[in-house]
Amino acid sequence: MRVLEQTLAAILPVDRDAAALAEQRLNSLTKPPASLGHLEEIVRRYAAIRRDGSANKGRGALAVFVADHGIAEEGVSAFPKAVTLEMLRNIASGGAAISVLARRFGYELHVVDVGVEPDSSAEPFAGVTYRRIGPGTRNFLHDTAMTRDEALRAIEVGIDLAREFAASGVTLIGIGEMGIANSTSAAAVMSAVSGISPARLTGRGTGLDDAGVAHKIDVIERALAHHREVRGDGLAILGALGGFEIAAMAGVCLGGAAANVPVVVDGFIATAAAMAANAISPGLTEHLFFSHRSAEGGHRETLEFLRARPLLDLDMRLGEGSAAALAMSIIESALDLFHQMATFQSANVSGKIR
Repeated sequence: MRVLEQTLAAILPVDRDAAALAEQRLNSLTKPPASLGHLEEIVRRYAAIRRDGSANKGRGALAVFVADHGIAEEGVSAFPKAVTLEMLRNIASGGAAISVLARRFGYELHVVDVGVEPDSSAEPFAGVTYRRIGPGTRNFLHDTAMTRDEALRAIEVGIDLAREFAASGVTLIGIGEMGIANSTSAAAVMSAVSGISPARLTGRGTGLDDAGVAHKIDVIERALAHHREVRGDGLAILGALGGFEIAAMAGVCLGGAAANVPVVVDGFIATAAAMAANAISPGLTEHLFFSHRSAEGGHRETLEFLRARPLLDLDMRLGEGSAAALAMSIIESALDLFHQMATFQSANVSGKIR
């Protein structure tokens, strides 16, 4: 049995009884009922995903997956493909936004090369974990981005990392990515899963002008027509239209659910991974937190399709896991309130009289 099959078999529905136990403690804390608003729902959801009515908190960790895309050959990005490798090194050396936020909040940061086209030196870079499936995907306008086996291997990279995190005491995982042209791949995956038109989903990515966006939409529409047979099949969609990093993030979503560890989804591209994972394992989104409503493309529409409420709306569109890190700090704050606030009984505070 392959890793994916084992993982799918291990995914259980979230535990409503654990959420109810957490609710009992929330209602005993020295505050008016429901006065912490959505922070209380965060605690209940965390308890349900963890299958732990005590909502015990461990460590937080971030995984940033990096890969190149063959679809970049179609001129769908404002930046050259070389930026993927350059940003891989920037993230690993501590100079990127996600590097700063991981330090700020004390999160373990794993930077994983799952398919970056190497430069002439091809030297490993300190701080990078190398799990490369290949030197970038193929151009999905003319071929599948990945073979089925490559897509499975990329998913397994994410599953393996989720398992490693869980075994080491991580109880909250954030996912992010970097890869020139991956917003094109993400929009194609989202459209194939949801049926929403590319024109409603496609954004400016790294800064395309209006003509560039129109070209990007045309490329996605032609690719979807070329791969129309994959609709409804999450694994086939990832293989035909996805990226190694998108498939790896889908693997973290699946692996986290199997290990009862909540996964915090970053933005537009990470949501494409979550959508594919949910197509592979229907109902998976109950195990996920969506960090923010991205300003990129039709992210609002995809969140509505998933019936997901994001924790933040800051007009961000950076990626890298930046919003996931911010949202994780909110989740941890909610858990600190849950654990550290006094109860009416312990503080000798009078309760409601009516």
